[in-house]
Amino acid sequence: MSDPSNHRERRSIVVGVTGNIACGKSTVMRCLGEYGAELIDADTVYHGLIAPDRPLWKAVRARFGDGVVRDDGSIDRRALGGIVFSDPDALADLDRITHPAVIAAIRDRIAASSSPLLAVDAVKLIESGMAPLCDSVWLVTCDRAQQIERLVSRSGLPRADAERWVDAQPPLEPKKESAHEVIDNSGSVGRTCEQVTAALSRLSI
Repeated sequence: MSDPSNHRERRSIVVGVTGNIACGKSTVMRCLGEYGAELIDADTVYHGLIAPDRPLWKAVRARFGDGVVRDDGSIDRRALGGIVFSDPDALADLDRITHPAVIAAIRDRIAASSSPLLAVDAVKLIESGMAPLCDSVWLVTCDRAQQIERLVSRSGLPRADAERWVDAQPPLEPKKESAHEVIDNSGSVGRTCEQVTAALSRLSI
């Protein structure tokens, strides 16, 4: 899955951490951080790119209208989510607009890093075409009920909205075929970190 041209000028090992919404990617990232990994969150990168008046902000506004823009000019991500998670065509448009810019920014971060281990957290790491930036792709999983409970708890979404957001995610089986490691985050944090330790042991760091 690695493209040698992406690694020619660096020695870092890049782990791509993916999984559907509220599966627990952040838990795996925290475990990797304890091993000294430099952490790159694609969502944070995206948030920076859609700051008011930046090119990506303008593209999102042009496609989805002023209804997704708050009074302070920032993108209302809940309003945007309400649109794209109920309309597959709108979600595809958002991905088409945002993925190239996010991938380019993350590629630059990787190229500039001197860390021996980097971890990239991205929901659509595989679907977006970001996986070739990574030496190893890890898929984080848990059951649907846990996803919904976590999403309601952390975001304050009504349960019906949380169910719709979860069900709008891509199926897991194709992702499993593209992943080097599958991390089951259905249990305790300690059990998840044990799996991270085991997966790291299989990498040449």
